[in-house]
Amino acid sequence: MTVYCKFGTALDILTGKWKSLILLRLLSNGTMRFSELQKAIPDISKKMLTQQLKELEYHDIVHREAFAQIPPKVEYSITEYGQLMKPVLQTMSDWGAGHVQHMEKLYGEEDEKEHTHPNLGKSIPWGDRVTRES
Repeated sequence: MTVYCKFGTALDILTGKWKSLILLRLLSNGTMRFSELQKAIPDISKKMLTQQLKELEYHDIVHREAFAQIPPKVEYSITEYGQLMKPVLQTMSDWGAGHVQHMEKLYGEEDEKEHTHPNLGKSIPWGDRVTRES
């Protein structure tokens, strides 16, 4: 019997710029309406937020509840199954924060937002920061 590493499966669910941010917001804030999520992640478009939420809902990570009222009301929350990702996301966020500090020590202050990658010969950004809210 061959056992395959399912690391790629987990990464597929988290791949992309927005999914981890959406999940971290929902994990730290609990149930959120679509507009609240969009305000919490201002750079995401409505179309992209909708797409990412649908993918997370498909994987049973996010629950979508639509209320039959006018104006329409839709709320999103992390499913019980999705809660299992909390320690993984927190560990990744903590490592990312430590990595930013490491890079600052190596290449200087954070004010220098971009640095030249020695092998690629082009500027690379530090990356987005996610802070804990709670």
